[in-house]
Formats: sequence, C-alpha cells, structure tokens
Amino acid sequence: YTMARLMERAGVPALLVGDSAGSVVLGHGSTIPVSLPFMIELTAAVRRGAPNAFLMADMPFGSYQASAAQGVRNVARMLKLTGCDCIKLEVARSHVKLVNRLSDAGVAVIAHLGLRPQWVGLLGGYRSQGKTAEQAKAIVAAAVEMQKAGAAALLIETVPPEVGAAVVAETEIPVIGCGAGPACHGSVIVTHDALGLTPTRPKFVPLLSKMDEPISAALAEYARRVGSGEYPAVEHQYEMSGEEKTKFLSGSKR
Repeated sequence: YTMARLMERAGVPALLVGDSAGSVVLGHGSTIPVSLPFMIELTAAVRRGAPNAFLMADMPFGSYQASAAQGVRNVARMLKLTGCDCIKLEVARSHVKLVNRLSDAGVAVIAHLGLRPQWVGLLGGYRSQGKTAEQAKAIVAAAVEMQKAGAAALLIETVPPEVGAAVVAETEIPVIGCGAGPACHGSVIVTHDALGLTPTRPKFVPLLSKMDEPISAALAEYARRVGSGEYPAVEHQYEMSGEEKTKFLSGSKR
C-alpha cells in the first residue's frame, strides 16, 4: 500500500504485483513458495494505494498448473478480491487452452515468456533465455501462439534485444520487456532492486537510488537515541491535566 501510493504520486502508470515478492518481501530463495492468498492480499493492498494505476496481478506457482478449470477458478478469485485490471501467467504451450478460456471469459491475460522464474528447477537457475537461434525462434513462436489464444499482452524476460524486437515485430499486442531490450513497448523491474534494497540485482535493472544506506542510517540513529536516553523526550509525551495528575499520583479515587 505505502509503496503503491508513492508510485502513483510519482506518475508510474502501471504496476505489476509480482510473485518476486516471495523473495524481496518474504525472504524466500525463489518464487515457488508464494501462495495465492498472499498474492491476493498483496494485490488488494496495492490497489488501495494506487486506485488509478493500471494494475497487473501475478498468478503464483500451483494456482493454475493443474488444469484449465483450476486456473479459471483462481483467476476469477484474484480478480474479484483485488480489483486488478489483468493477470499474468508464466506460460508454456500447455497453457493455450487456459489463455483461450480466460480470454473468452473477458479476462485480460499477460503471457510471460523467456525466463520464467517458476521454471527455476527445470532451468537450473535464473539464466538468460533465447541466446541460441533455436531458443529465440521458440520464444517468438510461443508469443505468436499466445496472441492467437487471446492474450492481451506479452511479458518477455531476460532475453537478447534481438528476441524482444522480433516478438514486437511478429505480434500486434503490447509487449512489456523485463530485460528484453529497447524495442518493447514498456518495461518492468522489481522495485526493491532498483532502489538498492536487495543484496544483488539483475544486469538489466538500473540502480535508481541506494535507499538501503539512508534507511539503515535512520534506524541506527533511532537505536542510538533510545540507548542514550534522548528518546522519548518531553515533546514526544502526552500530558494529563494538573488536577488529574494530582489525583493519580496521590492515589485518590475521587
């Protein structure tokens, strides 16, 4: 809520509540442990903080992989409980049916291709994708397939700029880049990375500020003031009236 409020005030037009919150908010080593109730609660909070921004919600691992029916149910739950404008799915060819059914139901779906963090176990780590001609062609083909299935937009993560440009050229829907080069129609990054709040950050993320340093300094100053007795001072205290104070300190009940 607090970060979303500041983002809307800053003029950020669109926000993605990503399952990367599993790492930067909850401290997990991957996005796999993130639950649907957590993502719903987080997305609803962001909507309250930024009521006028275009809001995208990430569907976490396990919330749509079992079947198209499971996916439709959980997407409907996400939409109803959060007020988000669209949802994002990390997709493979097996999700064509789900994307089609959601599209037919009037749901705006963003199909996530390239590096898909929910595939970390299969990929063997967070590695750039599309670096061979075969991989690049497969990503472009998948993008076209998702557009045909009814996806409203695409998100392409951690690929060479040539791949991002090819996806833009071969499709007619918005393409959001996440380390996919300048040809994409928009870009998304993890806020904590860009503000210097994480120990490391991906190559494609610009360091906009080193906010960890002033935050740490401010908290250290608070600890110093409490330890030295400077805080709480008189200006931080609430006062009783003289009469009530006298009654209280004298032990009178009248």
